[in-house]
Amino acid sequence: MTTDLHAPRAPALSPWPRRILAIAPVAVTAVVGSLSTTPNIEGWYAGLAKPSFNPPNWLFPVAWTVLYTMIAASFWRLLGAMPTRGPSRGTWQLAVAAFVGQLVLNAAWTPTFFAAHLIGWGLIVVIAMFVMILWTIRLTWRFDRPAAWLLVPYAVWVAFATLLNAAIWQLN
Repeated sequence: MTTDLHAPRAPALSPWPRRILAIAPVAVTAVVGSLSTTPNIEGWYAGLAKPSFNPPNWLFPVAWTVLYTMIAASFWRLLGAMPTRGPSRGTWQLAVAAFVGQLVLNAAWTPTFFAAHLIGWGLIVVIAMFVMILWTIRLTWRFDRPAAWLLVPYAVWVAFATLLNAAIWQLN
C-alpha cells in the first residue's frame, strides 16, 4: 500500500505559476490585514482595555511578516505535492481547499475585529480560523510534512491571538 507521501506525483506546475499561486492569496490576506489594522491602532485599539499579556504593538507586524512568509512557503510546497491519481488526489484537493479556507478566515478576522470593531464576532472568526489551521496541518501532513511543520508557528500564534481576542472581549 502506498502512502500519500510516496504516491505518484503529477508533473509540477512550472515555477512562476506555482509561486504566484502560493504567494498571491497570502499577499492579499496580508494587505487586507494591514489596511484594516493600521488606521485603528492609534485610536480605537489604543482605547481598549487589554490584558497584561498583550504584546507591544510593534511585535504584530514583525510576527505576521514572518508567519505570512512561512504560510506562502507551505502553500508552495503543498501545491508541488499534487498526486497524479487515485483517492490521494481528492484528499490533496481537500488540503488545498482547507488552506484557502483558513486564509479566507485570516483575511476576514482583521476587518471584523479592527475595522468593524466587532470584538465578539472577531472571536468567532479567530476560533474558526484556528480550527481550520489545525485541519490544514493535518491534511497537509499526508502530502508534505515540511509544509505542515511550516504552519505550526502560525497555529501557535493564532492560538495566542484567540486567547488575546477573548480577553479583550471580556474586558470591554
